[in-house]
Amino acid sequence: MARDDSPAHRLRALLAEGGLVTVPGCSDALGATLIEQAGFDAAYMTGFGSSAALLGQPDVGLLTGAEMTENAARIAAATRLPLIADGDTGYGNAINVARTVRDYERAGVAAIQLEDQVMPKRCGHMADKSVVPIGEMAGKVRAAVDARDDLVVIARTDACASEGLDAAIERAHAYVDAGADLLFVEALESADEFARVGAEDFGVPLIYNWVEGGRSPALAASEVEAMGYSILLLPISLLLAATRAMQDTLGRIREVGTTDSGAFGDDPFDRFTETIGLAEVLEAEARYRDA
Repeated sequence: MARDDSPAHRLRALLAEGGLVTVPGCSDALGATLIEQAGFDAAYMTGFGSSAALLGQPDVGLLTGAEMTENAARIAAATRLPLIADGDTGYGNAINVARTVRDYERAGVAAIQLEDQVMPKRCGHMADKSVVPIGEMAGKVRAAVDARDDLVVIARTDACASEGLDAAIERAHAYVDAGADLLFVEALESADEFARVGAEDFGVPLIYNWVEGGRSPALAASEVEAMGYSILLLPISLLLAATRAMQDTLGRIREVGTTDSGAFGDDPFDRFTETIGLAEVLEAEARYRDA
């Protein structure tokens, strides 16, 4: 039974307030902690980033449903924010989707994103994607809706790249008819395409996915909102920033043997332990210590 304080309920309430919700992505609990501390209202578990962080491999369908569920549970436990989590293709047919939905909901996720690619899938901004028949994906959406308690179900279509925008819009309507709560039309390549999708009468909120260096245009948040989108997703911004910073630091160590003096500001160790809650842990230890 749905709870008023459930992650899904909190996400629905956030969307009901209106306006654009900006949702950065993370691949681990630290990223979710930083997103919350920065003042955002929701977080996203990126499949692209999860594959990179857990396997050191690209997002080409290598992670299993169990691995993604475990990662989602760790991230959800680290933050009070509602977590939107990439569920790839649901890891099989409609019956597998139902299990994945139940697993994600038990993990504390607010919303699951399911896509219509053929498994093994690819990142939405890679080439050579294939999609399943429209009826097969609609069946997966129905299975997801039937299996959930109150988890928000996001249907994503990757059909634009292989079948064109008209086909992607047709699929989006079919997925809403099957019960999807939000829509995600992936990897559109122009502002005109995004505007056309935004003007469609789908009856559910829309997601705009901003991938730095990806296929979609860089639009200002105000433009995205004006086109009718409710969520601005930035799935890999933190991943790209962290990777670049680590590469630069490793290059410095390789070159001179140490990091730059003051490279991380004043008292970096203390600031980091403060970020991850050491003071609260020490306080709890003291509270429960035997007299």
